[in-house]
Amino acid sequence: MTRELTEITVIGGDKTGLIANVTTLLFERGINVEDLDQAVREGIFRMTLHADTSEMTCSRDELREALSDLGDDLGVDVQVRFPSDRETREIAVLVTKESHCLEALFEAWANDELGAEISVVIGNHDTLEPLASHYDVPFYDIGDEKGTPDEDELLDLLEEYDVDLIVLARYMRILGPNVVFRYEDRIINIHPSLLPAFPGAAAYRQAKEGGVRIAGVTAHYVTTDLDQGPIITQRAFDVPDDASIDEIKARGQPVEADALLEAVNLHLDDAISVHRGRTSLRENVDADDYQLGLTREAQTANPDRPVDGIVDALGETETAVPPQSDDD
Repeated sequence: MTRELTEITVIGGDKTGLIANVTTLLFERGINVEDLDQAVREGIFRMTLHADTSEMTCSRDELREALSDLGDDLGVDVQVRFPSDRETREIAVLVTKESHCLEALFEAWANDELGAEISVVIGNHDTLEPLASHYDVPFYDIGDEKGTPDEDELLDLLEEYDVDLIVLARYMRILGPNVVFRYEDRIINIHPSLLPAFPGAAAYRQAKEGGVRIAGVTAHYVTTDLDQGPIITQRAFDVPDDASIDEIKARGQPVEADALLEAVNLHLDDAISVHRGRTSLRENVDADDYQLGLTREAQTANPDRPVDGIVDALGETETAVPPQSDDD
């Protein structure tokens, strides 16, 4: 039987028993909870739950109605998203001025390698509008003269385009809780460092000043904690002694695009789950189908010994061979 992972989100005031009420309702209808992630920020409760509805004992409309009624009783907003509600999922890409990540997403989409539609590009500057126009994708500039975005307009656009996934393709602004809570575990960002090292702004400058030999990038889910969301994929690259910040950036941009695209594919394939702030591959997902970190060649190049254990082995040898006396 093929799994049908349905996403259920609950947002509202924090109340005792919220999780139990939702999971009990699902259990009574033959629905198995696959994973559940919840958080409370400033008195606002958010839960994202994925459940296998392939063998549920009610119809979709009945489940939606039951969860809606429960939400009304508890004073929370409950949303249900069935994976087959539409043939393809819709992506909104948020950008600022750097084009490399958006270009990689567009190329994968044009080559039928994305598995979803890029339905809209939203920027806080209009710099990348020509690239979106080239692919005949609507572009909206929601930034003022300083690039400060209008998040109310952003939310309206995300709702208008019925967005399933938000991809931050070098979007140089922090999303507010009003956005993050509604789309948590459905927002993927690419950060130019091997998190948790060098979070925040100017990560490549931090790497240069820190004197690292190896730098990297991290694609992660966005949470209300800056650059601390669950890590999905990472890539690494060498930093030569004399490399300038611009040269480090030039080395980093291709791996930024690669890591972000891989993270998007993992999400769209339902290949990963989030639990307690950490991502993991779902059961029956072959890790060889994805590059989560180093390439296989890089892993092979790493030494595999020595490792701890030689002391234990020597101890066993000394125990097995009795000490000899001077008379022997």
